Amino acid sequence: MAIKSQIHEVIRDVDALALVEKDCRYRLMIVSRNIKQYSESDIRQAYEKAKDSQVKLAARRNDEHLLIEKRSELERRYKVYKETAEKAESLVSRVSVVMDYLGGGLKDLSDQIEDLKQKKDIGIKIIRAQEEERKRLAREIHDGPAQTMANLVMKAEICEKLVDKDPEKAKTELGDFRDTVRMGLGDIRKIIYDLRPMSLDDLGLIPSVQKLINDFSDQTNIRVDLKSNMGGEGLAPEIEIALFRIIQESLANVRKHSKANAVNIRFEVSELGINLLISDNGIGFDTEAVRGPEMKGGFGLISMKERSELLSGKFSIYSSASTGTRILISIPLDTEGE
Repeated sequence: MAIKSQIHEVIRDVDALALVEKDCRYRLMIVSRNIKQYSESDIRQAYEKAKDSQVKLAARRNDEHLLIEKRSELERRYKVYKETAEKAESLVSRVSVVMDYLGGGLKDLSDQIEDLKQKKDIGIKIIRAQEEERKRLAREIHDGPAQTMANLVMKAEICEKLVDKDPEKAKTELGDFRDTVRMGLGDIRKIIYDLRPMSLDDLGLIPSVQKLINDFSDQTNIRVDLKSNMGGEGLAPEIEIALFRIIQESLANVRKHSKANAVNIRFEVSELGINLLISDNGIGFDTEAVRGPEMKGGFGLISMKERSELLSGKFSIYSSASTGTRILISIPLDTEGE
């Protein structure tokens, strides 16, 4: 019912914004046709209002599309869950019959049910993680490429009107158009890279981390020193992506908060496990705020801790104003190769 109400609200907003956008476009058309009768301020104001209304309309239409997709997905899941529940009821009735005949096997049956419960809990966590990732992607697309595309539509219409009346102004608008396209392309590439760094599959963990470091240093002028004893052999894919994300998130925290000018990354692989040390010479922070099982710190630290624990690893963090911040992660390797 909440999604249904949200959809109705978004539809009302879209209808209202469509009327506003139509009025702004009409006003812009009048100004464009009689451009000599209006001052530069009037022309700019008409353009800005039309641009703002169209961007808002595009954003709300995107919200409407996302909500409808979410409703469809929930309906599909409800159908699947209903079928699963019916199958489960049938299974329970069969189990009860078996229990009558196998009185001595109750302990084994209890273990099987507990195993099923654990698998169900894991499935629920996976679904929640998938939904959170979808929300993040939806926000990034809404705030990035969707806004850019709406802006491009408006700029294209402005260029079309100016090409005959004011060629110089049209050239300026085309330059802005080109810059906006480049910005949108950069946003899309960033989203693709965040989904899955292609270099992990093609080159492996260490070359991918080195590329990440090079890009980070170019953008921030922060020196990053990487040392590793890892040769050409690779790790399990789930370990590689977890370590890559941890290093990526650590560098993001350095950029945002540390005010550091140097970072050291030490990566050691032995027969027993993997040790990863990330340290910086920044201003540090209060580690008491992020200690304990619930970790009250930012989402980045929580994400690193959860990734470590999913691999049965340990996550430790030390920080002070005089020494900067150190993050130590230890992940055991299965000596039997499982």
